[in-house]
Amino acid sequence: MLNIELNKRQNKILQIVKNNGPITGEKIAEQLSLTRATLRPDLAILTMAGYLDARPRVGYFYTGKSSTQLLSASLKKFHVKDFQSLPAVIDESVSVYEAICKMFLDDAGTLFIVNQSNELVGVCSRKDLLRATMGGQDIHTTPVHVIMSRMPNIAVVFPDDLLLYAANLLIDREIDSLPVVVPKGKAFEVTGRITKTTITRAFVALIEDE
Repeated sequence: MLNIELNKRQNKILQIVKNNGPITGEKIAEQLSLTRATLRPDLAILTMAGYLDARPRVGYFYTGKSSTQLLSASLKKFHVKDFQSLPAVIDESVSVYEAICKMFLDDAGTLFIVNQSNELVGVCSRKDLLRATMGGQDIHTTPVHVIMSRMPNIAVVFPDDLLLYAANLLIDREIDSLPVVVPKGKAFEVTGRITKTTITRAFVALIEDE
C-alpha cells in the first residue's frame, strides 16, 4: 500500500536507515528498543511504498525518494487503457437535436462523431451544441457535422499512452474529454474516452490502492 503519511515510528525508521544504511532489521529494532517482529509491519509498508529497498543478507537502504517523487513515479505507471471509459459516439449525419438527446442520455460532456465506416471525423462539445441552439439554426434539420470540430484538429490518445500525457493534453487544450483511438487505415476508430473525471478517479485509486 502506498502510504505517503507516515506515522512517528515509520519516520524514525526512515531516519535510522538514512543515517546508517545498509542496516539490518535487527539493528533497527535494537536502536528503537523494540523487537524485530514489532517492526516487521512498518518495514514492509516502507519497502512496498518505495521509501526503502531491502536486499537479502545486506539489509535496508534508503531510496532517497520523497513522497512527491514516489507519487510521480506511481502516476507514470498508469496507462490510458487502465482508466478509459465507454465513449459517446454518434454518426455525422444525425441532427443537432439528436446529438443533444444523446449527450443528455449518456451524461457526456463531449460527443465523438464518426462516419459510416466508423472512423473518427469530429468532436462536438456542450459549447458547440449550445452555440448551435442560440445561433438560430434549425436543430432538427441541421446535421451535427456542420457544427463539430473536425479532424485533424482534434487531440487523441492511444490505449498505451501514459495517463499523465492525457492529463497534460486536457490541460493544454482546455478541453473536458479526449477520444481513445486505435489506428484504422489512415484514420482512427474510437474505443474509449478519457475525461477530467477519469484523472480524478486515477488519483483516488492511487491513494486508496491496496
